[in-house]
Amino acid sequence: MEAPAHVGSIKKHFRGLQDPRVVGRSRHLLVDIIVLAICGVIGNCDDWSDIVLYAQQRLAWFQRFLKLPHGIPSHDTFERVFAALDPRAFECCCLAWLHDVAQLVGVGHIAIDGKTLRGSAGSPLGALHLVSAWATQAQLTLGQVAVDGKSNEITAIPKLLALLDLQGALVTIDAIGCQKAIAKQIVDGGGDYLLIVKGNQERLLADIQETVNKALDGELPAGTVRQSTTTERDHGRQEERSCVMIQHVADIRDRLLWQGLTTVGMCRRERTLNGQTSCEVWYFIGSRRMGARRYAEVLRNHWSIENNLHWQLDVSFSEDASRIENRHGAANFAVFRKMALSLLKQHPRKDSIARKRKRAALNTEFLGEILTGATNVEKI
Repeated sequence: MEAPAHVGSIKKHFRGLQDPRVVGRSRHLLVDIIVLAICGVIGNCDDWSDIVLYAQQRLAWFQRFLKLPHGIPSHDTFERVFAALDPRAFECCCLAWLHDVAQLVGVGHIAIDGKTLRGSAGSPLGALHLVSAWATQAQLTLGQVAVDGKSNEITAIPKLLALLDLQGALVTIDAIGCQKAIAKQIVDGGGDYLLIVKGNQERLLADIQETVNKALDGELPAGTVRQSTTTERDHGRQEERSCVMIQHVADIRDRLLWQGLTTVGMCRRERTLNGQTSCEVWYFIGSRRMGARRYAEVLRNHWSIENNLHWQLDVSFSEDASRIENRHGAANFAVFRKMALSLLKQHPRKDSIARKRKRAALNTEFLGEILTGATNVEKI
């Protein structure tokens, strides 16, 4: 695989990105800096200094397709450039390239959730909190919006939804996003919603609980109630999941205010491990008509954002240990991590994400496969 093929599409998608530096005073090309950073983060680099060291060790390889008029930039250059670069514009370029590489057609289920970058707590503005959209089936990041704290997720979610193509998608959000305006925005965008309901919507929660009780007591019209139960046993753990899905919303007093509302229900998970049993219950509302088993699957996939995105960012990319405090710099590096994670997940090699990163650091051919979204790879 020729080296230019590795980054040709990167250059195409980032060519129009505005350089924040003073014209005529830059020693290093912006596209060179971006390519070095993308390759570095995929190749097991967790800060700007790591990226510089990696690039220096791979200088001859990078010189095959980058101009690098003054060699490899210093870590201060990387830090200054990404501290000045507009995160929204940069993210749009990154996502356009990522979706091109992954050949993403339709996203199916979109899970939205927030995560705090604890290592950025030293910033005068406090820790950076990012609300992310994750395509659960494709295992791809779809976008992020930065806020100053979890309490501001309500304002961030509409901004994030505005960045997404919602046509035909099913969007799931935890209770903080259970808002009438958010439900309307999703439906107006051509999508459907499944929203968790908790005490912040006290009246709605009470109505759902009453409806569920009637369903379990057999008091609702025939055909409007469906139930599903699944049991799993694995490594000494037993888990039973049950879902009650009700397509009867006459008892929801504010039903007309929730655009597209067709379904309410309850999911219950009972988990036994080492003789200890725990139980969790979630109530939800939805706009899409589908079976109880499918609602249970979608809810389970929503929580997978914790393992498949947030946990991986912390464990495989050391995100919580990052000490990048500059707001733009931290947000832009977070985009690099999510983009690298998405690309690494696309590769069919049966290794952990951490091992794939190490392999990419040691083997430029493997790095090239990651960058081009190679899926038909021999000797995997």
